[in-house]
Amino acid sequence: MKTYHSLAATAIIASAFLAGCATPPYQSPAQTSPTTAQTYGTSYGVVDSIQVVNTNTGAGRIGAGAVVGGIVGGLLGNQVGGGTGNTIATAAGVVGGAVVGNQIEQRNKAQAGQAYQVGVRIDSGGYLNVTQDSVADLSIGSRVRVENGRVYRY
Repeated sequence: MKTYHSLAATAIIASAFLAGCATPPYQSPAQTSPTTAQTYGTSYGVVDSIQVVNTNTGAGRIGAGAVVGGIVGGLLGNQVGGGTGNTIATAAGVVGGAVVGNQIEQRNKAQAGQAYQVGVRIDSGGYLNVTQDSVADLSIGSRVRVENGRVYRY
């Protein structure tokens, strides 16, 4: 019974420590341009620019990966040794699991964090910036249709 209390106490302390290390998400100021708009209809124009943008807003934060890794590491560390050695192994498992879990989470976020911002000069004289997950066969100078916030080759 005492082992479970020390495991629970270690998990709570590690969670509190890791939560204290978390940084709030970086909020970039909204940047708008008078010629930039999102419309939800159909427009026609020409691709003026294509840029890769990072959509990973949670980079650097400690999240669920660290918490789950800490819990799993604590449970595995608790299986080792007895007495003081067990407590040390549990604490080391919590810290090691949290670090590994956080690294796995950050790697997964980095792979899913890219999109494309397509700038389209509309035939009516306006300009649209559309962010989408792929550009497929689009290139600068392509004739396109912008429909419901998505750019398609025309």
